[in-house]
Amino acid sequence: MAEEIFMQRCLELAEKGMRNAMPNPGVGAVLVHNGRIIGEGHTSPYGGPHGEVNCINSVRAENRHLIPEATLYVSLEPCSHHGKTPPCSDLIIEKGIKNIIVGTTDPHEKVAGNGIKKLRAAGRHVQLGLLEKECRNSNRRFFNFHEKQRPYIVLKWAESADGFLSPQHKEEQKPVWITTPYSRQLVHKWRSEEAAILVGTQTVLDDNPGLDVRSWTGHNPVRVVLDRSGRIPESYSVKNQKNKTIILTEQANLPNLDNLFFETITFDNALPQNICSVLYRHNLLSVIIEGGRQTLQTFIDAGLWDEARVFKGTAVFGSGTKAPHLTGDIAAREKILNDELLIIRNYGQYNTI
Repeated sequence: MAEEIFMQRCLELAEKGMRNAMPNPGVGAVLVHNGRIIGEGHTSPYGGPHGEVNCINSVRAENRHLIPEATLYVSLEPCSHHGKTPPCSDLIIEKGIKNIIVGTTDPHEKVAGNGIKKLRAAGRHVQLGLLEKECRNSNRRFFNFHEKQRPYIVLKWAESADGFLSPQHKEEQKPVWITTPYSRQLVHKWRSEEAAILVGTQTVLDDNPGLDVRSWTGHNPVRVVLDRSGRIPESYSVKNQKNKTIILTEQANLPNLDNLFFETITFDNALPQNICSVLYRHNLLSVIIEGGRQTLQTFIDAGLWDEARVFKGTAVFGSGTKAPHLTGDIAAREKILNDELLIIRNYGQYNTI
């Protein structure tokens, strides 16, 4: 079906701008005249033009007279309010575009169907719901954030062939690698795609990790570190202020620095919910949780996770820290050299993908 092909192109474009657009959604737009694409675009980095604007502006001079007769395909409802940029729905009306095909509505409270209402009130024909499931999945972080008031949560760990996160003893203060360099590079790509990365106190004390993107090119996530009683020394990498870092603690009134922020929370049975509240307040659409076992299992037990990415290597430890226990639906299984990667989705939490 031709319409689905053009919407699929919108999704491809949206993916290109997804991370840079955060905390905005990544939107793809395509202008089609008589079966031919005359313009396309995706959302600019945060604060810049949206996908519809870039699409319309991409039309060559010799084709601009075709814009009113073209059909606009867009993966997410055009916005209807003034934010950092003017409303996209106003531009669509101004350019005289009569037919608009929208993948799905925007869950943001300032849009939420109002963009479609504005277009229809101006006499435009709007078709809604083409590849809706795929369009929601494309922006699952954005939807999750606005519908559940919490970030999209990705759990990640690597375990040995016999089910351990780490051996009983290790000689140095650095990670014991279970997976191949190719898998570790993939993890850095994942980091670049999420808004934040979270670890517990013991992981920091054991490994002194940088929690940044080194084996890939892209954004460093905001570092989020649990440090209930202030056990992490000032000399550790997570306090170097190279990247924005949030320390979650029970200590009160700690002074914030330029790139290091202290948030006081309660470390009780509602710890995962308390963490999510802070991340939501910091406008972080997603977080990848990289361990250790206690932190991961706490989120699992609370049912607060959307996706898990689990590597299983070939090493055998015999004893050590057991991997978390998790049940969910396996969405994908693949081999990366000798490693096995499982992608598990928590459909009970997010049932539209």
